[in-house]
Amino acid sequence: MKRERLTMSQALVKFLDNQYVEFDGVETKFVTGMFGIFGHGCVVGVGQALEQGGHSLRFYQGKNEQNMALAAVAYAKQMDRRAIIPCVSSIGPGATNMVTACGCATANRIPLLVLPGDTFACRQPDPVLQQAEFFDNYGRTVTDAFRGVCHYFDRIVRPEQLMTACLNAMRVLTDPADTGAVCLAMPQDVEGEAYDYPEHFLQKRVWHLDRRPIALSQLERAVELIKNAEKPIIICGGGVRYSGAEQELLDLAVKHNIPITETQAGKGIIDWKHPLNLGGIGVTGGKAANVIARDADLIIGVGTRFTDFTTSSKWLFNENRKVLGINICPFDAFKMDAEAVIADARDAVVAIDEALGDYETKYTGEIAAAKTEWDSIVDGFYHTELEGGLSQTRALGIINEFMGDDDIALGSAGSLPGDMQRLFRAGNRGTYHMEYGYSNMGYEINGALGAKLACPDKEVYTFCGDGSFLMGHSELYTALQEGLKINVCVFDNLGWGCIENLQNNQGTDTFGTVFRARNPETGMLDGEDMTVDFAKIAEGYGAKGYSIHNSAELIAALEDAKKQTKSVVFDIKVMPKTMTPGFESWWRVGVAEVSKSETVAAAYKDMQENIAKTFDY
Repeated sequence: MKRERLTMSQALVKFLDNQYVEFDGVETKFVTGMFGIFGHGCVVGVGQALEQGGHSLRFYQGKNEQNMALAAVAYAKQMDRRAIIPCVSSIGPGATNMVTACGCATANRIPLLVLPGDTFACRQPDPVLQQAEFFDNYGRTVTDAFRGVCHYFDRIVRPEQLMTACLNAMRVLTDPADTGAVCLAMPQDVEGEAYDYPEHFLQKRVWHLDRRPIALSQLERAVELIKNAEKPIIICGGGVRYSGAEQELLDLAVKHNIPITETQAGKGIIDWKHPLNLGGIGVTGGKAANVIARDADLIIGVGTRFTDFTTSSKWLFNENRKVLGINICPFDAFKMDAEAVIADARDAVVAIDEALGDYETKYTGEIAAAKTEWDSIVDGFYHTELEGGLSQTRALGIINEFMGDDDIALGSAGSLPGDMQRLFRAGNRGTYHMEYGYSNMGYEINGALGAKLACPDKEVYTFCGDGSFLMGHSELYTALQEGLKINVCVFDNLGWGCIENLQNNQGTDTFGTVFRARNPETGMLDGEDMTVDFAKIAEGYGAKGYSIHNSAELIAALEDAKKQTKSVVFDIKVMPKTMTPGFESWWRVGVAEVSKSETVAAAYKDMQENIAKTFDY
């Protein structure tokens, strides 16, 4: 057996450089580059391996470990989970900075490989710089924090362990049903230790993303369930996108007259103009989808996780409804007490469509009426000017209507995802990119870098509030460094407006959710508004900044930004509390059971009344 003597890090780089995936006969490179921030825990290990060459991986210099890993999440999502950029860090804070990004990846079922440095396996120089000591277990390190947010965790304490660790990492990263974050923790001494690795481990390896067909018994149960339904609806989730099943799902809907509703992950793959597409469903959904869903007798979830926002905390559907869960992941297929179909979305939908024969629902004109009304509501939000200034929905409408069909819209947290699921009219497939499984504030700008790396020829517009901008915008610098243009739309409403609304709606007065200075007279954060010039921050980085206070200035800035070749930041000053309201939905949050406030007591009573209308599982 031929072998090659390499350090563990050199073998890791060579292994990753030779990983490929095959899907429907198309073979693509799975690992295209590597994000990293070097420190003493990795610079002489993985850093040395990358520096000496002999590989095709492009190195991207991150500026914050959490943010570069979020960019990697966005890259994998934009690539439909068929390519990744691993992230390498030093030990200590560099490692644990990536824990949040791993939670984000796992919640969204997105493959992310993190390679944090770890403390010495030999323990000779302990405690080293940045090592946290645990008195109950000397073998425990801060990288154990990754266990709670990863689908696979391994600590490589001998160089030969790399082989089983890498193969199991790839198994998870390429599994459509069991993917998420993967952590290979690497003690800094082991990173530099050598071993005679067999050549076959280092050679090109192709991982096949085979479609999993629907079983005959599952097909029979699914068809019977649908044929017994008079008014079913379809919930289109992210699994439809990753399966490439959008056309087959639309064919099923058209043939049998079944309305389609969208989750955040499933939005934008069925044309919003199609007569059967009722748009977003649930807490951040629109009136059309939620009204029709309330009367549905069968909920057909295709590739959805049935989150609380999709189901309105299991409040949305009537008590007589039944559920059919079509999902490649068994964990998701059985949710909502569903009749589970564990199969690839496209293959399952095609088989069900054919087996239904001439079945047709009992809908008459209610689908068209609901859609017509909703389109009119959206137009109203998009085109209404308010006397006091620029509203958030008007600004969103201007940008949405300015964008081209191939431009990518990206978002994550705050009130904008609700506005976007309800109102945004997406262009072509793959142009609506929303991270909402983790609602990760700070994803937006960093995610825009990842999306741009995936689609360098497309314009990327990322939508974030001032709160999200302040939480994480370091990779704007990396975008400038790489010569990549991203369009950052900062909606500045002077605080965490989404959470303030939630706070107020549950009976609590505004507290700690707006950005105001400390008042020396009251000792509280109720002083003057803290105004920030985000355009100047952009210019300090070397980006182009625009200060915007009204519709005319926004339109002019968008036009000028098209001429720019570097990243731009639109500092859009919008009036607080001008986001969209909820439509025929309810969301369960914890409300104080006892309070001196009458409004809080009323909110608690309302919560109990709505809980009585929900399903427990």
